[in-house]
Amino acid sequence: MKRTRFLLTGLLASLLLLLSLPSLALTTFDGKPARVSDYLDKGKWLVVMIWASDCRICNHEISHYVDFHFVHQHEDAKVLGISIDGQERKAAAEQFIARHNVNFPNLIGEPGEVAAWYQRLTGDAFVGTPTFLFYDPRGELVARQVGAVPTELIEKFMQQQARKEAQR
Repeated sequence: MKRTRFLLTGLLASLLLLLSLPSLALTTFDGKPARVSDYLDKGKWLVVMIWASDCRICNHEISHYVDFHFVHQHEDAKVLGISIDGQERKAAAEQFIARHNVNFPNLIGEPGEVAAWYQRLTGDAFVGTPTFLFYDPRGELVARQVGAVPTELIEKFMQQQARKEAQR
């Protein structure tokens, strides 16, 4: 009985610790508070791209995710960007969005806060940009990837997951 009570107390303490962790302080580019969960749309995939305006790969690859969002946004998936430029480099992030005609919503956060949030979320250290998080149509985080991900692989992954779900 004492062991069971100890285990339950330990589980409760762990749950309370998780609940007490601060959420990620993100804002829209017009300064309104926002969370990733605000962009989860039941029935659609959410591809979260963590980027920085001075990231060479982000600058090279962003057009693919713009196209992906344009093709999928009304059907089965959408993209959400999170800039880690922070308020100090917000103007550079805004220029990145304008320069690349980014058509999906973007949020901005402080680099250290985004890195800490990513580690709490995934259990892995944040390595750099671009980094992707993939939320399934139920809103569950199902995959993550550091580095550029060809959009063809994202589409293939979504199709494979849909087949698995249909078999259940």
